[in-house]
Amino acid sequence: MKVISIGLLGLGTVGSGVVQILESHQDKLMHQVGCSISVKKILVKDTAKERLVEIDKDMLTEYPEDILSNPEIDVVIEVMGGIEETRGYLTKAIKNKKHIVTANKDLMALYGPELLELATENQCDLFYEASVAGGIPILRGLVDGLSSDRITKMMGIVNGTTNFILTKMSKEGRAYEDVLKEAQELGFAEADPTADVGGLDAARKMAILSTLGFSMNIGLNDVEVQGITEISEEDLRYSKKLGYTMKLIGVASRSGERVEVSVQPALLPEAHPLASVNNEYNAVYVYGEAVGETMFYGPGAGSLPTATAVVSDMVTVIKNMRLGVNGRSAVSPQYPKQLKDATEIFAKFFLRLHVQDEVGVLARITNLFAEHGVGFDKILQLPLDEKESSEIVLVTHTATLAAFEQIKQKLHDYNMVREVKSTYRVEGEDNK
Repeated sequence: MKVISIGLLGLGTVGSGVVQILESHQDKLMHQVGCSISVKKILVKDTAKERLVEIDKDMLTEYPEDILSNPEIDVVIEVMGGIEETRGYLTKAIKNKKHIVTANKDLMALYGPELLELATENQCDLFYEASVAGGIPILRGLVDGLSSDRITKMMGIVNGTTNFILTKMSKEGRAYEDVLKEAQELGFAEADPTADVGGLDAARKMAILSTLGFSMNIGLNDVEVQGITEISEEDLRYSKKLGYTMKLIGVASRSGERVEVSVQPALLPEAHPLASVNNEYNAVYVYGEAVGETMFYGPGAGSLPTATAVVSDMVTVIKNMRLGVNGRSAVSPQYPKQLKDATEIFAKFFLRLHVQDEVGVLARITNLFAEHGVGFDKILQLPLDEKESSEIVLVTHTATLAAFEQIKQKLHDYNMVREVKSTYRVEGEDNK
């Protein structure tokens, strides 16, 4: 077979890792695919800029057409990021019969189904393993390894930035702003960290995971999202006191044909495998009707871990080229999208209240929960420095989200409740 020519869109952290792996693993890759692989052109914004890897200047270009319309290029690897402009580039490349490998979660969360359909029409492959959880082969695990099973739930830590921040806050007792600054200095957080700390990055990944795992078209707007910016040191301290660890958790669950997808801070029992996933690492817990429980764990970002996933997808593309089966791997969603309402979502809930320190307050709160059929699993009542105030911290038994929201609203209206300080879901304790 001829030399396979690659066009690379972007030469930042991940792009440099791709070049590095292609150069250092050439013998292994040739053994895998039966031919040599060559990077022909690389799109950059400035060809004169200093690079993280040594590159022949003749390979660099500032003109997308040098890749998108180049008849000698077989596979386009997109690691430049962005959405609308990048969507246009990939659309043109596919129409020019080029296979695509992308690490772009933002693009795939918004336009994945559209691009996959276009790729199938043009007998092209479009793979995107690196778009979720960096070097962890979670998408391939769902599509190939667990293809015969019926996935009922996926729950995981899919954003390394927030996991790093929460790990440091919890283990070292440091303030959010302080740890965020360190994460930015270490390169784990962007200068503008909004997408990470606001939960949007994780939501995009959960949309991709749930679309594949449940075979439904789940969009970004279908994901309920809450970030970590409101988490206090007191919340973390009480979580630990009650035997939990706080993590930003993505949850995608299915009951029958109805699904829920969310991203939010949640409490995990300290013995749960996800509770020990620290710093920038990612992990996804997958529940299948046949396989039971499995967990995918590893580095969720970084140059070489993410580049490894990109190059692995490229190897699959080239193998498909040799077999003549490109464009046949994408499977359209099997089921219509049906989202659960609040009466169908079950969880335990953590609640922290500031109340008047007087006789009967706890009894009234207990009665309110009982009226909605909700009991307590754990409860603490502690005095506050504020005059005639105390703090109540509790974890409920499993209840519906609808019942808990009704209780929370009534608590806001009680004169004896000075403030509802925080509420979180508790995951990993066999909620329905």
